Amino acid sequence: MSPCIINTLTPNGLHAVDYTAESLADAVRYEPQDGVYTLANTFNRTQVLKLDAHLDRLEDSARREAIALRLDRPALRRGLRQLIEQSGYSDVRFRISVPREAPDRIILSIEPFAGHPAHIYTQGLKAVTLSQVARVNPIAKTTGWMHNRDAVQLPPGIEVGLLVDADGYMLEGTSSNFYAILDGTLRTAGSGILPGIAQQIIFEVAPALLPLKREAVHVDDIPRFSEAFISGSSRGIVPLVEINGVPISGGQPGATTQALRTAYQAWLSTHLEEL
Repeated sequence: MSPCIINTLTPNGLHAVDYTAESLADAVRYEPQDGVYTLANTFNRTQVLKLDAHLDRLEDSARREAIALRLDRPALRRGLRQLIEQSGYSDVRFRISVPREAPDRIILSIEPFAGHPAHIYTQGLKAVTLSQVARVNPIAKTTGWMHNRDAVQLPPGIEVGLLVDADGYMLEGTSSNFYAILDGTLRTAGSGILPGIAQQIIFEVAPALLPLKREAVHVDDIPRFSEAFISGSSRGIVPLVEINGVPISGGQPGATTQALRTAYQAWLSTHLEEL
């Protein structure tokens, strides 16, 4: 059996697909070029975090892309749970994809998920800005971007690409939201980006630690960042310790970023729900 299990969910239930993939990343090549999707993971095997928020965004993305999606949330939850239980896996990462040409045939893909390497949190990641890469409709989470994003080549040793607009303002990562602490204030772009699910949690916990402004920072200000990080549903908060070769927070994860991560994890632990 392939580590990645893929079914389509139709009004008549789950049906196996006619292809196999070794991972969600490998399965991207079979995903529709034109559609919308969301990606998340489970905890304690069948618990999820903010799944309705993921599905809200999926429906919103479909509306923005003029895709006629009518989502049966109870059936979707049952289908995901069934895949997990039949797989024998513990925690999984899952993708829900909606093809434009067949929005009533939702693609459900799961793979085993043991979390991300500890070093990305203790040592941080290095990033570069990408001024020649842009999303056509950034507020919609489209499968087209998923395919285009995979074609982006980063320099050796660089793990994160950050999108920058034509005026030099830093928007988001290719698969994450981006934040910088500048002059004691947490800054993140308030428009021209895909609103993140992890970002919703950060907006709840951050004001207890420092002021928050939903305003993008400029690439010229990178040397002035006291700290920086990205966020995503499966990764949570991940420190950035270098951007464009400029060390951030002395090349180490910053204290405020670590405090935010602690607050994020505490929020997460009290808001899990069963599928």
